[in-house]
Amino acid sequence: MAVSTPVAHAVQSMQEWLKELKDSGELADEAAAYSILRTVLHQLRDRLTIEEAVDLSAQMPLMVRGLFFEHWRPHKVPRKIRSKTVFLDELTAAILPHTYPVEWAVRTVFGLLARHCDPGEIANVKAQLPDDIKELWPASADGR
Repeated sequence: MAVSTPVAHAVQSMQEWLKELKDSGELADEAAAYSILRTVLHQLRDRLTIEEAVDLSAQMPLMVRGLFFEHWRPHKVPRKIRSKTVFLDELTAAILPHTYPVEWAVRTVFGLLARHCDPGEIANVKAQLPDDIKELWPASADGR
């Protein structure tokens, strides 16, 4: 069965994001990239207001957006994670059984978002985060 062009494009965009994450993070494969992307996106999403989560998601390819909203409970957000330590500790528990350094995983995903999303949107996201979590974002707008 032939795959329609919009579906093929959505799959291709997701694969491009996963490959970029895999390559920038020197991960073993795209399955590891998927796991890290999913986990970090969920932690970030749950820290944002509903409006900001929706605005950020509009910058993502269709399948990444679907991953972002997977299991979302908007009536329970934003969660008041007030420190980088708590943010990373919760990710450590969520990322198991993988053994990737959690801060590295967050920085890698945040870099990916910074490269693909509008700098103004990233600034809006960062404005909702405590200062020590903001520091996990890349310094430059190109995500490096």
